[in-house]
Amino acid sequence: MKINELKPAPGSKKKPKRVGRGLGSGHGRYATKGIKGQKARSGGAKGPGFEGGQMPLQRRIPKRGFSNAPFKKEYAIVNLKDLNKIIDEVDTITPEILLEKGVIKDLKDGLKILGDGDINKPITVKTHAISKSALQKIQSAGGRVEVI
Repeated sequence: MKINELKPAPGSKKKPKRVGRGLGSGHGRYATKGIKGQKARSGGAKGPGFEGGQMPLQRRIPKRGFSNAPFKKEYAIVNLKDLNKIIDEVDTITPEILLEKGVIKDLKDGLKILGDGDINKPITVKTHAISKSALQKIQSAGGRVEVI
């Protein structure tokens, strides 16, 4: 068998049904839609979930649960390794200084310090939230943390 001898299995390829192309085609006049009625009209098919005017299932079933998502606080996150880059220039780190230096672009709902990386100089950090590991590393270096 050669590639130019390949062809589809008999009966697997059908020509598309061409409706509304004259009476001689067998699919003319009503174009396989029957006579009158909702489904014979253009745009006549109702959407999924339509139950003939009866209250649909998705509206009959009660809503469940509660989401606290609208009230969730989203923090601007900074790791200790990011603080190391500006630690030589300042001794007190505040959210405003981080914005000014370009470490963070947007303060969002506050600043949170995470403990990835190490810190070796005693500094004062003013932040809205801090992880336990970051707090421990800053205090072991001789620094202190103030939660705003």
